[in-house]
Amino acid sequence: MADAGVTLLLFTIGLKLKPSDLASPEVWAGATLHMLFTVVIFGLGLGLLAAVGLPLMGELNWAHWLLIAFALSFSSTVFAVKVFEAKKEMASRHALAAVGILIMQDVIAVIFLAVSSGKVPNLWAPVLIAGLFLVRPLLTRFMSKCGHDELLMIFGILLPAAGYGGFELVGLKGDLGALVAGMLVAAHPRAYELSNALLGFKDLFLVGFFLNIGISGSLTWSAVGTGLLLTLVMPVKTVFFFAILTRFRLRARTSLLASLSLSNYSEFGLIVGAIGVASGWLSGDWLIALAIALSFTFILSAPLNAHAHALYARLSNPLKRFESRERLPGEAPLDTGDATIAVIGLGGVGTVCYDEMRRRQGDVVVGVDFSKQTVDAHRQDGRRVALGDASDSDFWERVDPARTAIRMVMLTLPDVKASAFAIRQLKARGYSGQIVASARYEDKIDELKAAGIDDAYVIYQEAGIGFADYVCKHLGDCHSPESGPAD
Repeated sequence: MADAGVTLLLFTIGLKLKPSDLASPEVWAGATLHMLFTVVIFGLGLGLLAAVGLPLMGELNWAHWLLIAFALSFSSTVFAVKVFEAKKEMASRHALAAVGILIMQDVIAVIFLAVSSGKVPNLWAPVLIAGLFLVRPLLTRFMSKCGHDELLMIFGILLPAAGYGGFELVGLKGDLGALVAGMLVAAHPRAYELSNALLGFKDLFLVGFFLNIGISGSLTWSAVGTGLLLTLVMPVKTVFFFAILTRFRLRARTSLLASLSLSNYSEFGLIVGAIGVASGWLSGDWLIALAIALSFTFILSAPLNAHAHALYARLSNPLKRFESRERLPGEAPLDTGDATIAVIGLGGVGTVCYDEMRRRQGDVVVGVDFSKQTVDAHRQDGRRVALGDASDSDFWERVDPARTAIRMVMLTLPDVKASAFAIRQLKARGYSGQIVASARYEDKIDELKAAGIDDAYVIYQEAGIGFADYVCKHLGDCHSPESGPAD
């Protein structure tokens, strides 16, 4: 089960691995520099602790220190993606930077796995590599024929198994084969759907991996103490990431949100530790210590990421001092022109809302969205859209209600907390026009009212009413409750 979990993990990473995602300097250089700094600084720190004579430290030499520091340099891909998906921020600038760095780390981890296996490829290895490029069109075509249900899931289970077995047969690391198998179909439109379909299986089998870690050593006081000690240096990782990302001209907010999502330790660190134990480089107690450190960093990172936007709002002034002097893109004052209606959040609901308001009111509507890709697509379709994040306090500093003709703001954001934040920011800047917002559930309306909203729209409730109205108009035989039953 543990091996299957790691194999599926690497396969799903391969499904998201595209060379274009690693092309940005802040991604490939940021991940590499952070890993080098972490290995050197953490390695020296472990050496100092060994000199003091702390438990578990005396049995290590400099190579062991660097191996442990290398394991601690990874950040959890699973954790970060879960955080961004929960807050509907996968298309944001900070999420793209963080996920790119995580993918780069995963590539480095796979290289380590391949090298540490000590296997020597046989003469058939080049034939297998060449054959992969030949079968790729066949795989993508077969994937298209699988539909959206059981066949797609079975395809997603058999493909990494074939990649694993094929690489093992030619003397290569099987886990590397699973990663390459995912890369072969990463460009397919259903790659994301396949990744989601395998999510339950991957999580289930990874439970076996974590159980395997747990039974590999005893829970001793020295392991617990070492794990807590490793947890205390977690902020150092965050500071390293923040410093590096700001040097690559990312804004302080983008750098902070990305750094907080990357601050914890990773399941790949446990994989590195497990290899060290299996190779006789480390004792089982060290694997337990790494698992404890991983668990505590997850616990600490969860509330930090949940309140990351509020945290930046409080610390924005001192953090901005670390930004690059060069003017950063997207910081010019927001010009809404002669628009009188602003739709903030151009997802499915927001786009329909924009089009309907423009149909009724004319070309006086402007849209705002945090995804550059979304903004570019809407502009190509002829919509007037600006790039901005309503949950970003810096964005609202670019908005001057006194200099705009906006008289109605329509918030169609998926996160109610982001809508409430936007309402408070508008009120604080003297906006006196109408503010309305959509919400998925009725029990979220009170939070919007507390922020000062004028009116709210419950999507699911109103969608049902709208559907019933549509059917009544189509059939032509519906009646009002006061008129009694229809003849």
